[in-house]
Amino acid sequence: MIPNLLSCATCAANYQGDGNAAGWSVLFLLAVILPVLAGVIWCMVRIARRESDNLDPELRDDFPAATR
Repeated sequence: MIPNLLSCATCAANYQGDGNAAGWSVLFLLAVILPVLAGVIWCMVRIARRESDNLDPELRDDFPAATR
C-alpha cells in the first residue's frame, strides 16, 4: 500500500515489491557519478600543477611561515 502512495501512477502499477530496480538504479548512478567526479578532480589537480610549474617566479607570493 505504501508504494502506491509514494509513487506516480506508472511506477505504482509496475511495482513488484522486491526492490531490485531501485538497487540497480542506485548502482548505475554510482557507476556514472563517481567516474565523472574523479575526472573533474583530476582535471582540477592537473590545471593547478601546470599553473604552479609555469608561473613566473617574479609573480609568486612567497609568504614567510607564520611563527607563534
